[in-house]
Amino acid sequence: MPAAEAHATSTERRTSPIELLWDLVFVFAITQVTTLLSRDLDWLGLGRSMLVLALVWWAWSAFVWAANAEEGEAPALRLILLVAMVLIFIAGLAIPRAFGGEATLLAATYVGVRALHLVLYADASRRGNASWSAIAGFALTVAIGMALLVVGSLLSGWQRDVLWAAAVTIDYAGPGWLTRARLRGLQQVAVAHFAERYGLFVIICLGESVVAIGLGASGRSLSAQLVAAVALGILITAGLWWTYFERFAAAAEERLRQHADPVLAASDAYSYLHLLLVAGIIIFAVGVKLLIAHVSEPLSDAPRLALCGGIALYLLGHAAFRLRLSGSVNVEKLAAAATLLVLYALGAGMPALWLLSVVTAMLAALCIVETMLDRPHPPG
Repeated sequence: MPAAEAHATSTERRTSPIELLWDLVFVFAITQVTTLLSRDLDWLGLGRSMLVLALVWWAWSAFVWAANAEEGEAPALRLILLVAMVLIFIAGLAIPRAFGGEATLLAATYVGVRALHLVLYADASRRGNASWSAIAGFALTVAIGMALLVVGSLLSGWQRDVLWAAAVTIDYAGPGWLTRARLRGLQQVAVAHFAERYGLFVIICLGESVVAIGLGASGRSLSAQLVAAVALGILITAGLWWTYFERFAAAAEERLRQHADPVLAASDAYSYLHLLLVAGIIIFAVGVKLLIAHVSEPLSDAPRLALCGGIALYLLGHAAFRLRLSGSVNVEKLAAAATLLVLYALGAGMPALWLLSVVTAMLAALCIVETMLDRPHPPG
């Protein structure tokens, strides 16, 4: 019998209090990524910020998998999460200067977090809750990726960018491609816990967009124009929440529970494709923050692209998530994403308040249409 089949954890286990505490550290790390992107909102800055976001996301996601193979109140889980919290918080402090003088601090603390993740998985394997051969397979790519991360931190400019991009690529490719065949036997997925954890991270990122809206309005006189812009920004955030949690989040959990290949389905749909949703929310947060901060000024290209492109990326990620789990193409979200990109292309010179109004109306229409389409129809 494979080790994964011996996993005694109930598939209905939910998030433990220590995991909620762990998430609070990532709230700070996500805020720091937003700060990094806000300071340098051009193509290079976007690429670097998404590189750091990919690191933060992969660390969090890796621990979700390892914790999913542990008992909710296991002493090893508590101890390792507490130590990793300290390291990821220090890494978060270094994020705004990740491509400056604090690159090595970020790399060293991040390597410590990933090493603790492997230790936690080794403990789960010792308990018979995870397959050691699968863990050993992707542990090699983790080691190679982390070595490149540290070496890159000692360099500067494009050399650091290239090595860090290679580190992220190799680390992501480990379970997703290089050791994918072994991944099937990694563990038995505790479905309720797994789906809930990723939903909570989406909430964390949406919370960051709310904070960004508040920061964009802070220190300014609350004119009618500013209040309207803030209200529209909050409504957009609510629309993003609705598109994820209204019906399909629960449906996705049920589809994962019934899936013939749950480990690979969970890996693809949640660990990989959810990065698109998270990145979209973070980019949107930066765009809406800048738009609200300059709501009375002419609208520049970068904030407009961040706003429209961020939401479009989020919707595309959600469509891919749905396609992977249900096999259905979400035409409504694809059409909305395309409309947002057209809106960016044609929106040069459009007042910020008008842009926010159009985006809000479009998301509201999307939510209404999807709710009506997903509503069960009476027989006949």
